[in-house]
Amino acid sequence: MGREAVETAFADIRAALAVLNAEVDACGSEPFPAADPLAGLADGSLDILAGAREAEAGLAGLKARAAMKYADTAHALAPPGMPVQAQEMAVAAEIGCVLALGPRAASAFLSVSHALTTTLPLTLAALHAGTISWQHARVMVDEAATLDPAGVAALEAHFLDPDTPRPAAAATIGEMPAHRLRHKARTWRERHHTESIGKRHTKAAADRRIEYRSDQDGMAWLSACLPADQAMAGWNRLNALSRGMQGPHEARTLTQLRADTFAEAILTSGTNTSSGDGAGIGTDLTPSSSIRAQVLVTVPVVSLMGVTDEPAMLDGYGPIPASMARDLVANGADSFHRVLVDPRDGAPLEIGRSSYRVTKAMRNWLRLRDGQCPFPGCSNSSLDNEADHILAWHHGGTTGISNLGQPCPKHHKLRHTSRWKPTPATKNQPPGWTSPTGRHYTSEHQDWEPPHWPESALSAMPAHLKPEEQRRERLRGARTPPAALPARAR
Repeated sequence: MGREAVETAFADIRAALAVLNAEVDACGSEPFPAADPLAGLADGSLDILAGAREAEAGLAGLKARAAMKYADTAHALAPPGMPVQAQEMAVAAEIGCVLALGPRAASAFLSVSHALTTTLPLTLAALHAGTISWQHARVMVDEAATLDPAGVAALEAHFLDPDTPRPAAAATIGEMPAHRLRHKARTWRERHHTESIGKRHTKAAADRRIEYRSDQDGMAWLSACLPADQAMAGWNRLNALSRGMQGPHEARTLTQLRADTFAEAILTSGTNTSSGDGAGIGTDLTPSSSIRAQVLVTVPVVSLMGVTDEPAMLDGYGPIPASMARDLVANGADSFHRVLVDPRDGAPLEIGRSSYRVTKAMRNWLRLRDGQCPFPGCSNSSLDNEADHILAWHHGGTTGISNLGQPCPKHHKLRHTSRWKPTPATKNQPPGWTSPTGRHYTSEHQDWEPPHWPESALSAMPAHLKPEEQRRERLRGARTPPAALPARAR
């Protein structure tokens, strides 16, 4: 490796950065179009952002490879008999100093770099190509950590192999924020892990805990790691209680109301306080309100019957063990609702109306189709979102699923106060968005999968209706006709 060649390459990079900075300052060598220089500056700035993202990703891949190359050579140069742990600490310390990282951050960086360069070739290639960011690569490393080699290869193929079938309009993983990729990758991992989610959940539940972390300005964080159904129901209940307290005489924001309601619940059991011995702390353990927040749980009928352990889907969270879903369906009453879906591909069935009013059934369907606000990168819970006609009713738009979106309040307002506009949706795909500059951004798609059928059901099916044949038909672009197969429960 020639030091002079490295220095020359980075000198060229610094020179390129100087050129790009001049462009940002409108001092580049070429003038903007005289007709609309301001629009030219705006468009050029977006081009620089897009190029910088690609360059950053390529540099991140370069850093990972360079770090592992250094680690390999350092191990080869280590004195005979030097303990492996000491070698690893020395390598982490050196790289931490070069990158100005603390010991833990340096070790974490090395761990991710090792996984990328040894077990995740498609992820590393995408990073080099600039199609994903370092944050996306870390997600892939995290979700692959407990998979066997075949599972890791399947995970990469699902998200990064261009030959993997996916909806034509579906966003690639580099087009969605890393936190949304984490949700999708976690969902895939839960469905395809060699060990059942029920067994893994039992182990994980033993590690449930409350954590405390101090923060600035006299504040602190109190967080809980709980079984998903409890955490999701608790969050939705906090939202429902807090919304019920809003009104013209309530000055607190929804965020503040949630925090205050949570604090009251853990400090006073969430009930009316009692003077008692003067402490003012409530002792009644019954709920302080009859409000029960709704949660949608999609359960394959064969899992509901206990025939298989296929995961169910908890709206707003993701895959949950079949045992948890069965308990929610049996005991959830008015809080948990089972969902009817298409048994051919796992997607919710379309519902439509000819009137302007959006029915409760349609709102529930939109929650299932979109999962969250369909604005790219937004993960606002579907419970907070508002049904919205894509083509306005007064412009001839209908009240059907394919003409409805459910943006969160923030992006609903953006749509009506700016030139951001949603693009057409379908019964299975949320609307995309077009920005004021004319750039189109795709919305995230739900990862629907057909239910897994037990052998007893498969043997009784006609050959042309079996799931394997359906998959082949979809790959050929054909549509399998509807059939009277068992549906997921409602």
